[in-house]
Amino acid sequence: MSTTRREFLLSSGALALAAAWPGVTLAQPPGSPQRGGVLTVHLGSEQRILNPSLRASTGVYIVTSKIIESLVDLDADGKPVPQLATSWTAEPDGKTITFKLREGVVWHDGKPFTSADVQYNALELWKKQLNFGTALQLYLQAVDTPDPHTAVFKYERPMPLDLLLRALADLGYVVPRHVFEGKNVLENAANTAPVGTGPFRFVEYQRGQYIIAERNPHYWRQGLPYLDRIVWRVITDKSAATAALETGQIQLSAYSQLTLADLDRLKNDPRFEVRSKGLEANTFNNTLEFNFRRKELADVRVRRAIVHAIDIQFFIENFLYGLGKPATGPIPSSSKGFFPEGSKPPYPFDTKRAEALLDEAGLRRGKDGRRFSLKLVPIQNGEDVPLLATFIQQSLDAVGIKVDIVQYDIAGALTAVYTNHNFDIATGWHQYRGDPAVSTTVWYRSGSPAGAPWTNQYGWQSDKVDKLIDDAATEIDPAKRRKLYAEWVEAVNEDLPIWMATEREFYSVVSRAVQNSHNNARWPSSSWHDTWIKT
Repeated sequence: MSTTRREFLLSSGALALAAAWPGVTLAQPPGSPQRGGVLTVHLGSEQRILNPSLRASTGVYIVTSKIIESLVDLDADGKPVPQLATSWTAEPDGKTITFKLREGVVWHDGKPFTSADVQYNALELWKKQLNFGTALQLYLQAVDTPDPHTAVFKYERPMPLDLLLRALADLGYVVPRHVFEGKNVLENAANTAPVGTGPFRFVEYQRGQYIIAERNPHYWRQGLPYLDRIVWRVITDKSAATAALETGQIQLSAYSQLTLADLDRLKNDPRFEVRSKGLEANTFNNTLEFNFRRKELADVRVRRAIVHAIDIQFFIENFLYGLGKPATGPIPSSSKGFFPEGSKPPYPFDTKRAEALLDEAGLRRGKDGRRFSLKLVPIQNGEDVPLLATFIQQSLDAVGIKVDIVQYDIAGALTAVYTNHNFDIATGWHQYRGDPAVSTTVWYRSGSPAGAPWTNQYGWQSDKVDKLIDDAATEIDPAKRRKLYAEWVEAVNEDLPIWMATEREFYSVVSRAVQNSHNNARWPSSSWHDTWIKT
């Protein structure tokens, strides 16, 4: 049978010929990945650090996960899959977990990736510096390196393997030991010019403008990535970001960085997909945090009164386009393994109850109708944060509490709240990452390093809560873990050091030209090694 020209062009012989002759370009079958192109991404704010081993944040991951890789990632169902680690085993007592590491991986500067890098990150960065890692790795005692591709984690108390693997997708990023060891890790130049093993390597960072990364020609996944380059454009104005999408200047805005009105409008534009699928690993809450150094707020009756005074269902319906629901505590209903069944919001809207609690606490209205004043700092994660701040201001005014809102950029707000404690109440976001011990209990447990963002820096501490957190995080029996977390939710809802106000999903807006997008449960925070652009 004769061979057609098309069949010949698609044959392995012709592919070999094309590889040998760079000038030969073969036509791609319909639907096949296309090589080349630039993916331009919306960056709504800057974190001032590009090191995910020091700062756990989607604002960091959306850039650095393409440059720096974690030990594991998640698949489309949210289950851990190999990345820099290829396999793992746990001893029956849960105190020893062994990782086999990928061979033949090199850092972007050409040096080999080894178990020594994992050891350094785990002991010096994840355990001592990483805002959520310090709680997760509290009982990590040592990391043995019997050979260059084996890392053996030794724990004082049992570490559930499922917990560790889920956590390492976000809290297991590895930076090169030789770049950081022996230097001030917080001031290292590689925190803003990252060196990694990922499919793209860092090129340039112009503050307030853009970040650029280009294809890594020595990436361990042969033949990948497809893209030539990724450019993250800093566009802080949400309307300008939407205009950039609609004019083709950017192709992606993730993690709900556009206005809620534009998200609602763009879902009807055939050029884009507006989707929450591919972001399931990161549900989130709007939060209200209390500074216990303020005498009035140290009284639980006052904290409960504040929550009773806020009609969060009204806020969701009228300000969030109905995207969300009132939270029942720090574990969302989407967490099938840990959500306490039958839970309801513990402090429903009730201004009469709020007034009575404030009176009971001795904070009666003065002649001007005021009881006391509070300084509110919004941590500007999204459009809804200042909206909620204003809604809280108006709601508390109705019960005699004057609220002054003090605006900072996100970095300034993080410093004001978590380092300088220069606030009375603060609003922002909490992200739930599949297991309470990954990035949720750290908001409640005492002992996090001073200044670590999104951790317990409020001047509040509970021996009971600390013990429940530690016991649950080291319990390898799933049924017992679930019971302990139900007790923990009850305890923190009772004492109310933080109010998880809403339960919500993130959304992306992505051009339909972007292929292989949102194909795992944390896609905006994954490597994009197989993403390509259809022309």
